[in-house]
Amino acid sequence: MSVLILALVAGAVVGLALGGLGGGGSVLAVPALIYLLGFTPVAATTASLIIVTLTSISSLAAHARDGNVRWRSGLLFAAAGIGPAMLGGLAAGRIPATALTIAFSVTAALAAWRMLRPSRPAQGGPAQGGPVQGSPAQGEAVHDSPAEDRPVRPPRAAGSGAGLGAVTGVLGVGGGFLAVPALVGVLGLRMKTAVGTSLLVIVINSLAALATRTGTADGLDWAVIAPFTAAAILGAWDGKRLAAKISGNRLRQVFAYVLLAVAAFMLLDSLI
Repeated sequence: MSVLILALVAGAVVGLALGGLGGGGSVLAVPALIYLLGFTPVAATTASLIIVTLTSISSLAAHARDGNVRWRSGLLFAAAGIGPAMLGGLAAGRIPATALTIAFSVTAALAAWRMLRPSRPAQGGPAQGGPVQGSPAQGEAVHDSPAEDRPVRPPRAAGSGAGLGAVTGVLGVGGGFLAVPALVGVLGLRMKTAVGTSLLVIVINSLAALATRTGTADGLDWAVIAPFTAAAILGAWDGKRLAAKISGNRLRQVFAYVLLAVAAFMLLDSLI
């Protein structure tokens, strides 16, 4: 199978996951780039940032049209992650490939674990059938609970934003599976708004990390990244339609088990 076809197929799968699940799909981009397309771990995380940024911008525009982006809250949350994202981007080029792969596999396992967690009914919301916190399907109906007057604790918000920025900078993942529950739990946003706002945070953190990764751009194959990104953007739109036809919980379970298998393979491959 040619590299172009592999890039298109892998990009479409990543896009379907992003569009259908609202987070976690970008975690598949790095292993696909490493094991299917021959990228080094450092080059793969840099390429993933490019793919995540462009795909998130496309999805952000759609959520903004629907009024699901809190610009001020998202910008303030992202501001705390800019510095750590830039430092993480600088550190990524100096981390041994084995350590980077192990860290990524642990993060992928964490994403899968969050998707497999039982859904928690929001206060005043539906008791069952709601989306799993941290990985809502973009295309399915999301039952927002009544707005809660939850006080925002600046130190906690800054810590969450900084931690997300560091993960984005080092590992090249958007971190939607971490951003959404943080925006819900720390800033008190409703689930649907948190999904849209998380895309803004991801875009800013990814751009900050890319700004310090210029030294890793030499190993990038743009003939692979371009079709991968285009397929991911198109796949994200198809994923939104797919989520409207198939149970969101079933989609999350299938994707989570695939992600666990990928994480286990990457961990074993790096240790053996």
